[in-house]
Amino acid sequence: METVIMIAQLILGLSILVGLHEFGHLLAAKAFGMRVEQFSIGFPPKIFSFKYGETEYALSAIPLGGFVKISGMIDESLDTKNMDKEPEPYEFRAKPAWQRLIVMMGGIIVNVITGIIIFIFLQYGYGETYESKDNITENGIYAYEPAKEIGLKNGDIIINVNGKDYEKVSDLTSSDVLLESDSYYTVLRDGKEIVVPIPNDMIERISEDNQRIPFIRPLYEFEVDNVQPQSNADMAGLMPGDKIIAVNGEEVKYFQFFQEKLENHKGEEIRLTVKRNEKIEQLQAKVGDDGRLGFMSKPDIELEHEEFTFAESIPTGTAKAFNVIWLNIKGFGKIFRGEVSASESLSGPIGIAQIFGGEWVWQKFWGITGLLSMVLAFMNFLPIPALDGGHVVFLSYEIISGRKPSDKFLENAQKVGMVLLLGLMAFAIFNDIWKVIF
Repeated sequence: METVIMIAQLILGLSILVGLHEFGHLLAAKAFGMRVEQFSIGFPPKIFSFKYGETEYALSAIPLGGFVKISGMIDESLDTKNMDKEPEPYEFRAKPAWQRLIVMMGGIIVNVITGIIIFIFLQYGYGETYESKDNITENGIYAYEPAKEIGLKNGDIIINVNGKDYEKVSDLTSSDVLLESDSYYTVLRDGKEIVVPIPNDMIERISEDNQRIPFIRPLYEFEVDNVQPQSNADMAGLMPGDKIIAVNGEEVKYFQFFQEKLENHKGEEIRLTVKRNEKIEQLQAKVGDDGRLGFMSKPDIELEHEEFTFAESIPTGTAKAFNVIWLNIKGFGKIFRGEVSASESLSGPIGIAQIFGGEWVWQKFWGITGLLSMVLAFMNFLPIPALDGGHVVFLSYEIISGRKPSDKFLENAQKVGMVLLLGLMAFAIFNDIWKVIF
């Protein structure tokens, strides 16, 4: 069922974004009197279609893109059968270069607007809930294995990152920080300040199957919340409100240390020292083979929630949207500098579906869709023939120089661009499959 939900979210998200992208081209083309022969969400074969005016509108079976076919334009279809004739007034090639440029920018502009709108309404509708820095200042961090590998230790108090103060725990592992070159943490350890460098490939180290793996968390105390009936915790006599303070006589003040004890005693009997109603009790429990007892914990951790008025959501949502583009630029920079590998950084449809996840949560769905809208705008703006950005480059050259590239040159450029794109798509899909299998 999780796989079905992932696929459904991928198809819905891409269909919305591709449909709006192509609608941007269509709207601009029709505004300048160009004939649009076909508008398709998805690639053939067609599922169904209808004709309205001069345009055929289609929903097609392969939901990995879409297209708008404009008369007199050399595009990815490489349809050049009428290019030897004199251009008709309604054809793309008959229009001024500035109009053709706006048509080619139409999809990118709509994707940017869509991303901004989504982020604005997410800010307004949900606000932001986050763990504050105070949680780390109070107890320090729990360093998972990737954090220990770079020199962090349990109990470290991270004072700042890259010399700047931070407000949220998530700021410490944000893409802004991890995509920066030569980032570092300033840490208070045993009363002394030390600097812990963050390797330039850290974002790659803590990413697995397009998800972040545990890196650092605030250490936090806990109590038993819900006990699963007939579980080992239930059999041992654990009750909601209990505070587990020791395992086999060894103190476990923080939840993460308690988890370590359970991992080290899988399938074994352990003695729990429990504080219940200000009294100390001793319980015997058996740890499951999965390292669990069968209860939900209630963390003693401070969460902050910030609400935004609609007026406040406009600048914050817009900033979040454009930050996606900035992070993509930084990410490409890391790839070109060899700091991270392309195979770990690029994702195809399987990878994107994994990002959506197997549970349908509307806030997460729209957050990822907004992110993908900005990524789609950025990727389409790349100066690669067959992408909108390639057309923008040629049209900008025409506007500046006053000379139009020949139809033959544009046709050959499209062919080269299509080979590059198909190769990139094949690599991304193969890369996805490789990650799933291995």
